[in-house]
Amino acid sequence: MFVLFAVLAAACAAFGFAVAPNPALPAGGGWELLGSKKVNYSLDHDVLHVGKHEGSFKKLKITVTGGSLNMHKMVVEYGNGDKDEIELRHNFGKGSNSRLIDLKGGDRYIKDITFWYDTDNRSNKKATLHVYGR
Repeated sequence: MFVLFAVLAAACAAFGFAVAPNPALPAGGGWELLGSKKVNYSLDHDVLHVGKHEGSFKKLKITVTGGSLNMHKMVVEYGNGDKDEIELRHNFGKGSNSRLIDLKGGDRYIKDITFWYDTDNRSNKKATLHVYGR
């Protein structure tokens, strides 16, 4: 993956294009994007399918772009069927990040992550939820 990015960056530089970093990427390095979801207005829940092809992770971080949302909780389902219910109770503004979320049991394969949230329609912009793991 890094080699592909390096080749693309070199090609863009050769042709005079700027390569902008991902604005949603959390600071610190070593984070891998597991997936993104554009959320609906009102009280809702969404499932982000991850899968073993993404690897195993010890920590998660959530970033919200485009709008705001109130995250109630998330349930992480691991590859072996175990589940962790993680209470978040956090109001995310546009461009904000979650705390570092430690997963139980060290490196774990993640099958799915289900999010429960609500949004208000004051800004008329839907929030996009980005989930990173490392």
